Amino acid sequence: MRRDTFLKSLAALAAAGSLPLSAQAAEAIKMMLPANPGGGWDSTGRALGKALQDAGVASSVTYENKGGAAGAIGLAQFVNGSKGDPNALMVMGAVMLGGIITAKPPVGLDRVTPIARLTSEYNVFVLPANSPFKSMADVVAQLKKDPGSVKWGGGSRGSTEHIAAAMIAREVGVDPARINYVAFRGGGEATAAILGGNVTIGGSGYSEFAEYIAAGKMVPIGVTSPQRLKGLEKVATLREQGINVEIGNWRGVYGAPGITPAQRKALIDRVHKATRSAAWAEALEKNGWTPAWLAGDEFGNFVDAEFASLRATMVKSGMV
Repeated sequence: MRRDTFLKSLAALAAAGSLPLSAQAAEAIKMMLPANPGGGWDSTGRALGKALQDAGVASSVTYENKGGAAGAIGLAQFVNGSKGDPNALMVMGAVMLGGIITAKPPVGLDRVTPIARLTSEYNVFVLPANSPFKSMADVVAQLKKDPGSVKWGGGSRGSTEHIAAAMIAREVGVDPARINYVAFRGGGEATAAILGGNVTIGGSGYSEFAEYIAAGKMVPIGVTSPQRLKGLEKVATLREQGINVEIGNWRGVYGAPGITPAQRKALIDRVHKATRSAAWAEALEKNGWTPAWLAGDEFGNFVDAEFASLRATMVKSGMV
């Protein structure tokens, strides 16, 4: 190699090394989805992966589904297998906080790095299309008569739909400890149980049930939001039905343990660019997600506050 060519090559390498991490060549992302395929975390992670590539900040994205224990199994694997990896992300949300509160797993969110909150949404309660019940009032009447006969289906114990079910019971004068809640490992399993009539009533984010509601396979009977939801304008909120329950869900991403502040900032920048892509905008519209960007330490502080708030709600509802 000629000396001038060699020196130019060295200069180019040095210049690349001096660029911010977010400006260097896009690297592959490894995405931990701590739930089975078909649920909210799975769809959020895959939508984000597509957006990362659409924005040009990830050359490729590999996904790993590891469901169970409200995400605690996937969290533990992420902690143990991704230490110091600046290209690793884990999807999580309010459900994981509830699971940590109820199950007290040995590995918590203090072991990983807050990156960003992405979306927020509210839950909808639905009946199978062939249900003998027609409304939330019908379900509540049966719940008061025989709590164990009403089988609630949803995500892991401690999920927002589990908490909402306990709150409903408390509000209508039923001991929350008596509710018959069936926890599924992922949204896909819960959806199948509802469609098959294996549970009395199901709950989850609207995005997970939207296509089945539109097809007439599920009947929405109440939402946990302060106002009626877009796309469900004819469905009354629980508060409108005289049940003083309001609870929201949100999803975000964490980075690996042990990454440097510079690596964390670069990862935040990459995710932020992804959320401004056409692919992400399409995912928000398709799934009915509300954008809820909050990054870094502000996101970490939000999670801490949410943890305390959820715990207080669960204690009040007799869940812990």
